[in-house]
Amino acid sequence: MQEATLYKKIEGNRIQCLACPRYCKLSEGQVGFCGVRKNIRGKLVLLVYGKPIAVHMDPIEKKPFSHFMPGSQVLSIGTVGCDWACQYCQNYDISQRRAVDGVDLMPERLVKLALEYDADGIAYTYNEPTIFIEYARDSGVLARKKGLFNVFVSNGYASPESVKLMLDFLDAITVDFKGNGEKRFLQKYAMVVDPEPIFQTLLVLKENNIHIEITDLIIPKVGDDIEAAKRLCRWILDNLGEDTPIHFLRFHPDYKMLNLPSTPLATLEAHYKVAKDLGLKYVYLGNVPGHPYESTYCPSCGRRVVGRYGFDITEWNLVEDNKCKFCGYKISIVGGLNKKALHYTRFYSLEI
Repeated sequence: MQEATLYKKIEGNRIQCLACPRYCKLSEGQVGFCGVRKNIRGKLVLLVYGKPIAVHMDPIEKKPFSHFMPGSQVLSIGTVGCDWACQYCQNYDISQRRAVDGVDLMPERLVKLALEYDADGIAYTYNEPTIFIEYARDSGVLARKKGLFNVFVSNGYASPESVKLMLDFLDAITVDFKGNGEKRFLQKYAMVVDPEPIFQTLLVLKENNIHIEITDLIIPKVGDDIEAAKRLCRWILDNLGEDTPIHFLRFHPDYKMLNLPSTPLATLEAHYKVAKDLGLKYVYLGNVPGHPYESTYCPSCGRRVVGRYGFDITEWNLVEDNKCKFCGYKISIVGGLNKKALHYTRFYSLEI
C-alpha cells in the first residue's frame, strides 16, 4: 500500500477522496465505497498499490478493442474493489471483494513482466481501474518509456482529477455503459446516482485524442430499451463521431441476476440496426462467437475487411494505411495487424 495523490484534507483528520465522482469523505480508519482507499492517520492510502489480484496475458480483442492495435497481446491486471456495485458483475469475486488480496507487483516489476512475456501493452481491467489510478499511472508512465501502450477497460465513472492523470499515460479506453447508460437502471442495479460523469470523461478523452471504443451490456427485461439505445447512439454520434466503434454485448446470468436469461440474439441485432441506421459506421455484437456482426465491414463498399471469430482475427483485407483492398476506403483502425497474432495462444495465466 502507498499514499494516494488524489485526495484533500477537509477538517481535522478527515479527508476527501478525489478519484471518482462519489468523492467519499473519510474519517480516521474509514475506507471508501470502492474498498481500497483508506484514511490512515489523516492520509489517504491506496491499499492495492502494487497488489493486483488478477494478472493474465490476453488478446486485445478480449477487452474488447476492434479498432486499436489489432492482434496485439496485452498484460492485463486488475485489483480487488470497484466504485460500482453491479448486480450482474461477472468479476464480482474480485470487484466486490472488500478484503485486500493479490500478488506483489510494483510498477517496475509489472513493466518488466510485460516485456518478459513479449506483451505489446498493458491493460488495466477486470475491475474499475480508476480506483487504483495512482498505481496505473505510475505503471503506465514506465510502460510508455519501454515502448508499451496502455489501455483501460472502464465504466468511465471518473473524476476530472483522475482523468487528468489518465492523460499522462493512456492510449486507449473502452467504456462500458451497461443498460444503455440509463440513469434509473444504473441507480437500481449498480448503485450509481448519475451517469453524467461518464459523458464528461469521454468528452475530455476525445479532446485529448485518446482512442475510444464504447461497449453496452444489454440486459434482457431490465436494460434493453431500444429508445434508450437510440439516445446513447445519438450522443456518441454527436460528441465522439461516426467512426467511434460501439459493441453491444450479450448478457449472461451472473452474481445477483441469475434469474434472467441470456440476451436474445434478436434483441442484440435490433440494437445493431439502431446504431447503423443512425449513422455509426462500426457496430459490433459481442459474446456471440461466430456471429457475422463480430467482423468489420467497409462503410463504403460493404465488404468484410476484418473477419473475427470470438477473440481471433480470421481474415484481413486491409492494405497500406488500413485501406479497404476492395475499394480503397480508409478504415478507422489504429495500427496494422500484429504479425505475432498468428503465433500466440490467445490468452493464458502467468506464473509470478
